[in-house]
Amino acid sequence: MQVIHWGRARQFFQRHKAAEAPLKQWKTAVQAAEWKNFPDVRRTFNTADWVDGKIVFDIKGNDYRLVTIAQFENGKLHIRHVLTHEEYDEGDWDS
Repeated sequence: MQVIHWGRARQFFQRHKAAEAPLKQWKTAVQAAEWKNFPDVRRTFNTADWVDGKIVFDIKGNDYRLVTIAQFENGKLHIRHVLTHEEYDEGDWDS
């Protein structure tokens, strides 16, 4: 899968240094994947959730959340938001 908008993750881990290594590991795993649907995603990341058409990944345990939109038909995963757990719980990301 091709990761789109990686700059959003980069900006996030510049502010949250502990997120850098886990986000880079996530990116490596996603780039190696050939997902065709959400069950494929769950085989790679068993904690990923489908929320209103978005795929939400837990990063570094439950410290951070990565909100994405998948275009399985053309192999792209768009990063929409990178959030702390607290920011995610506030819910402003889901619009």
